[in-house]
Amino acid sequence: MKNNGLTIAIDGPAAVGKSTMGKLIARELGFIYIDTGAIYRVITWKVLKNNINIKDENMISNLVSNTSITIERANCESLNDYYHIFVDGEDVTEEIRNPRIDQNVSQIARLSKIRKQLIHLQRKLAEKGNIVMEGRDIGSVILPQADIKFFFTASEKERIKRRYKELIDKGYSIDYEVVKKQIIQRDKIDSKRKYAPLIRAKDAILIDSTGKSIEEVKDKILKIINKFRECREKIN
Repeated sequence: MKNNGLTIAIDGPAAVGKSTMGKLIARELGFIYIDTGAIYRVITWKVLKNNINIKDENMISNLVSNTSITIERANCESLNDYYHIFVDGEDVTEEIRNPRIDQNVSQIARLSKIRKQLIHLQRKLAEKGNIVMEGRDIGSVILPQADIKFFFTASEKERIKRRYKELIDKGYSIDYEVVKKQIIQRDKIDSKRKYAPLIRAKDAILIDSTGKSIEEVKDKILKIINKFRECREKIN
């Protein structure tokens, strides 16, 4: 993939701060932010809406072929409303964050046929460059030639706490132990799936956000990006 802009890949498991940091960095740089996990959530949302068996790969594949997904940056600068995602023209930005989607998205994301179908869409979205794309296989599969790759991590305890707080703040009534079970199960599925498992690319920079503030992590990442830009300018 050739472009004149900067391509930044962010990977990592659930609740490590990928989305928050991805949006923050994109806003700081004036880049487009693409949450590929949201694309799988959209498919999961549509599968559940149409009462399709989440293990029926052929039916889901057919659904993907007949689904239009677009991502638009909102005019609002709030991180909570930084971008909107549409499926077949319908804004489903909030609907795809429902805990029911959390319970099923990894089951669909593990299907190799579906992942292969969505690779083209994700690469197409990144073609123009000046993007921050985050997910679970960006640096390893989707954008292996990304200019800068980050792999986020955090302790399991902190990740569970973050996801639980996020859901409670959004008004969902959910038990802490249920969130814990979902996080552990999703980690297992994502890391052990046969096609495009969650792994750290060899050239990805590890970012451990355990015990660190958002500002601390943001400053560290921006320093790395700025240093890369300076080096590239000297070469060019």
